[in-house]
Amino acid sequence: MTAKRNRRKQTQSLQERLAAFAENARARARSLPPGREREMLLQRAKQNEVTSNLTDWLSAPAHPRRDR
Repeated sequence: MTAKRNRRKQTQSLQERLAAFAENARARARSLPPGREREMLLQRAKQNEVTSNLTDWLSAPAHPRRDR
């Protein structure tokens, strides 16, 4: 028997969700003392920003190729 997938309509774009997570993670990290948990939050925030940038880059229209 197969499990039913939870389907949910997203109200925000992927980039918006990634940016919001990164912002929240940085805010939580500021309230923590230096340590492993703070570093993990900062690392995840950075990963989400990079993912958002890559998604923007991949979804951008392709530039015409110049043949030489």
